[in-house]
Amino acid sequence: MAAAGREEPPLGLEAVAEEAAAAASAGFRLTAVRREPAVRLQHGASGLEPLAWSEDHRVSVSTARSIAVLEQLSDVHSGGQDMVIHRTAVPAPGAACMLKVGPKKEVAECKEKFASSVDPTVSQTFMLDRVFNPEGKSLTPMRGFKYSSWSPLGCDANGRCLLAALTMDNRLTIHANLNRLQWVQLVDLTELYGERLFEASYKLCKADTPCGELGDFPEFQRRHSMQTPVRMEWSGICTTQQVKHNNECRDVGSVLLAVLFENGNIAVWQFQLPFLGKESITSCNTIESGISSPSVLSWWEYEHNNRKMSGLIVGSAYGPVKIIPVNLKAVKGYFTLRQPVVLWQEMDQLPVHSIKCIPLYHPYQKCSCSLVVAARGPYVFWCLLLISKAGLNVHNSHVTGLHSLPIVSMTADKQNGTVYTCSSDGKVRQLIPIFTDVALKFEHQLIKLSEVFGSVRTHGIAVSPCGAYLAVITTEGMANGLHPVNKNYQVQFVTLKTFEEAAAQLLESSVQNLFRQVDLTDLVRWKILKDKHIPQFLQEALDKKIESCGSTYFWRFKLFLLRILYQSMQKAPSEVTWRPSHEDAKILISDSPGMGSTEDDQEEGTSKQASKQSLGDTGKGVDIDDNAEDSLHQSSDTGGREPMVEKLLEIQAQIEAVEMHLTREHMKRVLGEVYLHTWITENTSIPTRGVCDFLMSDDGYDDRTARVLIGHILKKMNKQTFPEHCSLCKEILPFTDRKQAVCSNGHIWLRCFLTYQSCQSLVYRRCLLHDSIARHPTPEDPEWIKRLLQGPCTFCDSPVF
Repeated sequence: MAAAGREEPPLGLEAVAEEAAAAASAGFRLTAVRREPAVRLQHGASGLEPLAWSEDHRVSVSTARSIAVLEQLSDVHSGGQDMVIHRTAVPAPGAACMLKVGPKKEVAECKEKFASSVDPTVSQTFMLDRVFNPEGKSLTPMRGFKYSSWSPLGCDANGRCLLAALTMDNRLTIHANLNRLQWVQLVDLTELYGERLFEASYKLCKADTPCGELGDFPEFQRRHSMQTPVRMEWSGICTTQQVKHNNECRDVGSVLLAVLFENGNIAVWQFQLPFLGKESITSCNTIESGISSPSVLSWWEYEHNNRKMSGLIVGSAYGPVKIIPVNLKAVKGYFTLRQPVVLWQEMDQLPVHSIKCIPLYHPYQKCSCSLVVAARGPYVFWCLLLISKAGLNVHNSHVTGLHSLPIVSMTADKQNGTVYTCSSDGKVRQLIPIFTDVALKFEHQLIKLSEVFGSVRTHGIAVSPCGAYLAVITTEGMANGLHPVNKNYQVQFVTLKTFEEAAAQLLESSVQNLFRQVDLTDLVRWKILKDKHIPQFLQEALDKKIESCGSTYFWRFKLFLLRILYQSMQKAPSEVTWRPSHEDAKILISDSPGMGSTEDDQEEGTSKQASKQSLGDTGKGVDIDDNAEDSLHQSSDTGGREPMVEKLLEIQAQIEAVEMHLTREHMKRVLGEVYLHTWITENTSIPTRGVCDFLMSDDGYDDRTARVLIGHILKKMNKQTFPEHCSLCKEILPFTDRKQAVCSNGHIWLRCFLTYQSCQSLVYRRCLLHDSIARHPTPEDPEWIKRLLQGPCTFCDSPVF
């Protein structure tokens, strides 16, 4: 990998850029390492910017038949060193999307009239425009997706990200993954917007002049242009106020989706959270941007003195870039621009391909600022915006000499402001902003993917939320000066951080949530599985953090490290656990009726089945306590205990101690909620007395806070116990285990890890990494219990499905 250097020449001075490239700074040198596995796509990539990485670590890939979704997991139950990826897909609709421009009968007559027109400027334009003819007829069908965009974290019913998808035939839909195996379409915004325009007679406001007849070809084009989506982007989550029936106001979360249309209009949809479907749509407002031939859209969100400013950055295929004000009257804490802000006004015919907005802090001006970067041909346009006493200051320039070919994809790490660009020849540039007294400059260096993957062509890139990985869509490059006969599209991953950088970022994280930092934890997991030990510096730093602040986040991080270390020391199965074996088939034949088998043969078959079952359980996502003994027997010989067995027992004891600490801390939180929300001798569905007795059952556990809290709760309960009862036999369910409840008749019920209630139903939820289970909320539950049931896993921070 070669390094390139700093920039700042004006647009077009490539010679100056070449000289500046030779003076690279060695302090920003990046070593890219390939991360297995490479995921092969069933269909070719399609659309602009086909790759997007969500905040909940899912990668969407737009293809010619579907959107492939690759979810990255940091699996603590797997000993394999490869990245763990859960793969799903959003299929393309089977029927073509017909934009609503009038009554169906009238539209059919107009289409026939335009197709048979003697004027070639009308007939040829109509027949070749795929917006008018999405079904294609003699032309190739418009299948696949044009663009996809992820919402912020916390928008769907499970608190995860929504996916907005735009098909090639201009259908804009929103999807959610509610059960991890299937994507559900929640709403078709193209259909809803077409109905709104039809009811308004295709006028944006009542004061507009009456529109022409549908039989006029310019009017026919106008109605299609005003509802043909080009791009769509989500805003950050904001807060609105909702008035209840008793005139009380409550804060409700909402999110905005801006949709850019072909004629330059922007529709801003407002959704109430969690988004469940059509009923969650609050409003839809249309803004006229005044941009001709718009090509790209992005939200501009700026915070100054605890006040937030919002707008929309729109780029044109002709070159200009400007910020459009967005009026957010019902949103708390937001104010808007008074007039549009032009960032670049030259009509230089360099189309704006991609725009990213990055919030930063200016170390010299001592204030927050906003960095806007846009890909324009082979150049990167940047603009720095900051608010001072004089008003809004705008500094802009271009970075040249990056690529010899046009930029096909651009992505940005919003945590440190690093920008990545790539061209189709397999070259990726890393641009690091460095502030000066007035504005900023960029240090940039070259990442040659050919040195990592071999000769490849690139079609899109995306950086992970914490900047640990770069995902790349590749196909085969030229071999011996010849292009490949077939194209195999793959999504491949490259590391952007070292293990030491990832560990330091996890220790100093302000998020304090392992699930939101899966890309960093995966780097740590990979290192421990390779070296089979936890580095000493990481152990010491983590112990200091636990002693100084005692946050449960560091305890969960410690539990994660111990579980990975436990997996690294286990003996790998001798064969693939999911593959059927011939021995099982022979055993079934020998045990079948009519086949003479001796008692010794049956015992031998039983022992074989038991051994295979123990191997299968090792590879599954089950609790460590359940398969610990099997693992110990697999890793040891018959000739007594080895040092490895002693080490495994020691790690297992540490894991149990950390899990018990996390359980007790969560029990204290649950008891605190019970104390705050119950009256004297009030019976709740939570086994309060059982949780109190469980906490105080260990003589070695001496927590003054827990003892005081339990004393207040027992005083409130006034000697009442309110035990749980088995739904099958009505016997009392004692609270003797945090994982399950067993009645006197032997009926076993699993316990909810969020409220410690027994899940006495056939349907319940499970943590993403299969750590724990939780029950579903019921209509009878009070609001405070529903809030408890919305929490993540207490062991790994993962959401619950």
